Amino acid sequence: MENIKRNHKLEKITDEIIGYLGILAKLELTKEEKKRARRDLEEMLFYVDKLNELDTSEIEPDYQMCPFSNVFREDIVENGDNSKAALLNAPEKKEGGFLVPKTIEGEDTR
Repeated sequence: MENIKRNHKLEKITDEIIGYLGILAKLELTKEEKKRARRDLEEMLFYVDKLNELDTSEIEPDYQMCPFSNVFREDIVENGDNSKAALLNAPEKKEGGFLVPKTIEGEDTR
């Protein structure tokens, strides 16, 4: 891709931009990785810019690639509330729930 003709509309990807993206992504990039990231970003922006050249004035906006409506099943409760059965084996209970040992420092609310 080295011989891609660059479009004048593209913003130049600078070392500062790559450094800032590395900070945002919490990445420590080597010089070689920064160089490759810069080249990859420039190529991505080139293709996005190329897509912006397409005439889409007569194309209606579409928010879904496939003509599916709701493909999920109806959310129906089949076995009900088994909380009482679940609590039968609980060593300790409190207000209809499991009582477990405290794991965070602070006031004990047992």
